[in-house]
Amino acid sequence: MEKITSELAGVKTAAIAGHVRPDGDCVGSCMGLYLYLKENYPEIEADVYLEEVKEGFSFLNSIHEVKKELDENKIYDVLFILDTSVKDRVGVVGAALDTAKKTICVDHHVSNKGFADIDLIRPTASSASELLYTLLEEEKVTKSCAEAIYTGIVNDTGVFQYSCTTPQTMQIAAKLMETGINFSKIVDQAFYEKTYVQNQILGRCLMESILVLDGKCIIGSLRQKDMEFYHVTPKDLDGIVQQLRVTKGVEVAIFLYEIKSQEFKVSLRSNGRIDVNEVASYFGGGGHVLAAGCTLCGSVYDAMNNLLRAIEKQLLKDAN
Repeated sequence: MEKITSELAGVKTAAIAGHVRPDGDCVGSCMGLYLYLKENYPEIEADVYLEEVKEGFSFLNSIHEVKKELDENKIYDVLFILDTSVKDRVGVVGAALDTAKKTICVDHHVSNKGFADIDLIRPTASSASELLYTLLEEEKVTKSCAEAIYTGIVNDTGVFQYSCTTPQTMQIAAKLMETGINFSKIVDQAFYEKTYVQNQILGRCLMESILVLDGKCIIGSLRQKDMEFYHVTPKDLDGIVQQLRVTKGVEVAIFLYEIKSQEFKVSLRSNGRIDVNEVASYFGGGGHVLAAGCTLCGSVYDAMNNLLRAIEKQLLKDAN
């Protein structure tokens, strides 16, 4: 497929969705495609589905039109799944995977083995948002569509700091800027800006973090009781693992938070020496070499010890 346009012939209804607990790339790519269809294909009835989106993305055009529950009686001609590496991580539209007439996955995770009718997977892309842009007709990308795509790229590249940033990433960012977007405002609102309570929980996590494996690994964790005390939800925890990662001397950062009793969502970030996708994949998760995640059950100490054993194996192998 050269352009998404080739898959829109005869389409009357389209659904767009991303993964559970959507991050910036998920939100940006989903909203980018939604706005592209809405502004260029008025004959297509398009719906976008996402779980709760953090307040920092409220500036995106039409974000209020996001649906949180699937109308299971509605059969879509095409279902687009963005930034989602496995079928089990599809959010609120899981049932539509079986009922849609055609499913298309647009993703950049190296762990994606394919689960849709058409799988457009490019691990060399910095983000699903970058990949999406290459599938759109440039002249049809409006300012509002560009804002969404730029938001996704900024979030998954850490404002162009991470190693996933390529010359193509920068070229696409430049083209998006040419539409007139307020790129500095997007960076502030979508990436840097935090509420007071987000700063509180970040501070708490940093203060209670621990260094292990001779200072090569740092771990931060939050229990349900901590999140309840600060009145925070998972969407308030963005950026914590990245702040842990930049600790001097650290090769890998781990951040765990309890999503329900004895079940932890794990985020892993590497500074290059550790392949965290390999670690996450061992526990049923996945992602990228430098950024990955998984879910572990048991006590927080069990989760930490299991992760550390997998990481230590890589460190020892590298040392030999």
